[in-house]
Amino acid sequence: MLQQFTVENFLSFKDREVFKLQPGRGSRNKEHKAEPVKGHWILKSAALFGPNAGGKSNFVEALELGKRLVLLGTSAESLIDYRPFRLSAVCKKKDTTLTYQILCNNKKYEYGFSYNAERISKEWLKQITRKTEHIIFSRDITAAEPFNISYLIRLNPKEEERQFLSFFAKATPQHQLFLHEVISRNLHDNVSNIEDLWEVIRWFVDTLKVLFPNTSYKQGGMLKAMNDEQLKDVFRILLQYFDTGIQDIDFIDVEFDKLGITQEMKQFIKTDLSKSSNAEAFGALRFDNNLYLISLVDGVIKAKKLQTLHKRIDDKEREYFSLGDESDGTQRIFDYIPLILDLIQGEKVFIVDEMERSLHPVLMRKLIELFFKYSNNISTQLIFTTHESTLMDQELLRRDEIWLVEKNTEGVSSLSRLDEKFNLRFDKELEKSYLKGLFGATPNLSDETSIQKLGKLLTT
Repeated sequence: MLQQFTVENFLSFKDREVFKLQPGRGSRNKEHKAEPVKGHWILKSAALFGPNAGGKSNFVEALELGKRLVLLGTSAESLIDYRPFRLSAVCKKKDTTLTYQILCNNKKYEYGFSYNAERISKEWLKQITRKTEHIIFSRDITAAEPFNISYLIRLNPKEEERQFLSFFAKATPQHQLFLHEVISRNLHDNVSNIEDLWEVIRWFVDTLKVLFPNTSYKQGGMLKAMNDEQLKDVFRILLQYFDTGIQDIDFIDVEFDKLGITQEMKQFIKTDLSKSSNAEAFGALRFDNNLYLISLVDGVIKAKKLQTLHKRIDDKEREYFSLGDESDGTQRIFDYIPLILDLIQGEKVFIVDEMERSLHPVLMRKLIELFFKYSNNISTQLIFTTHESTLMDQELLRRDEIWLVEKNTEGVSSLSRLDEKFNLRFDKELEKSYLKGLFGATPNLSDETSIQKLGKLLTT
């Protein structure tokens, strides 16, 4: 689970901003908390509210960037994806820093790195206990010894393994993360004890899932429905529950190489699936108004096209539809059914940008209620950005689960948590207060003078 994330000098986030999921003092909705590591309570959900261009999507992009650099790295001929705060000459020359504090395998880890377009300047991984911190490795290009791997050396007493570790660290390219090198160069084949590294890598590969409104490819539990009638029944139930008009679903075998997607996307999918630590590697691809379920079996990618079935009104026979024939709202629900299944199965952190896109507010609320109802006592999280003010309800979300994202007049975004910024009673109507601008993080519209000028220009 994600306990804390820190971003600095990335897009509209100029200063160090801390997003934390440690619970506040509120006692309501106790089922919204989990204790994946003894003594570490953590919130299972967070909702980020704010105006357009306030920085919500930039926050999600920052979270996703770390995952992408760990899993896919940077090609030798390319620059690192460096997007600093551009409205400051100082920041354009300053490193970006991302830091993740995570709870997994009954341990708390902190992993972070600083970088610019050309090199990784700092990178570190440490385990944090109640009494101390263990540096698993650290990297600092300004130090006399850029890599500190003494902890890993102690864990691997064989001389050949120690030598390999030292050589491996020194050979890490300046534009690549050390964790990425551990994946791409199969360090585990030559060094026996690097379990801490793999725990964190597995968290990025299998646990952290980032979903943007136009995400075309994603891993998910959906593929299991092909060979598991019980899960297929779950799909039917959920589609009917959300009033889609769909009676059933079916899958048709298609040739992956003939889908018409780019070679770059094909390689990305194969690389992503091959890095999964799950026994079954699977994913879903939205392309050309269709949804394809993708699997990697013995190194070969296989694909199935999803079709929906409706009953005809006159002869009651079934009519087949592709996903592109369905409404935007129904297509969006298909994005969320795998999410619901993965969340309920546990050990997932879903980050969803613009969760309300194409959804009725009632459906949006139902999705969140389903998550809390069926993920009780499961270590899983749902973090999302939204404009849907009706969700700002203390019956649905705790005050420490509500975040405000806003941008000041200098173009700098900031994060604040409702329970820490405002002292509110439980009976306070949050939505009305928010829409009135009492919490900030709402559009700051000017008066109508400029609109009146526009009208005069258009009529002359």
